[in-house]
Amino acid sequence: MSRAIVLFAHGARDPEWARPMQRLAESVRAAEPGVPVFTAFLEFMTPDLPGAAEQAVQAGATELIVVPVFLAQGGHVRRDVPVMLARIRERHAGVRIELRDALGESQAVIDAMAKVVLGKA
Repeated sequence: MSRAIVLFAHGARDPEWARPMQRLAESVRAAEPGVPVFTAFLEFMTPDLPGAAEQAVQAGATELIVVPVFLAQGGHVRRDVPVMLARIRERHAGVRIELRDALGESQAVIDAMAKVVLGKA
């Protein structure tokens, strides 16, 4: 089984907004060199989640790990993402898809943000 990671974020009209996402993708790639990492956006930027999933599958992925790069499990993660994943599953029935919790829900991420807030990172 070939695994790929899709980092999924909101998106913005300003292209500079995506720089932290690109840096996150680079860090994940560096930590797991054999695992393809894709970025995807809900709106304003490309690719969208179905587009990134398509890229991953075309690259040989049979397992997608979708990581919402959001601070919390808000409406987009609870309502919009499951609908998109259902469509991706219909199109790619043999691909296993795992939806992780929003990144900001992780205590490790919260602790890292607290260090930055306190000037200790």
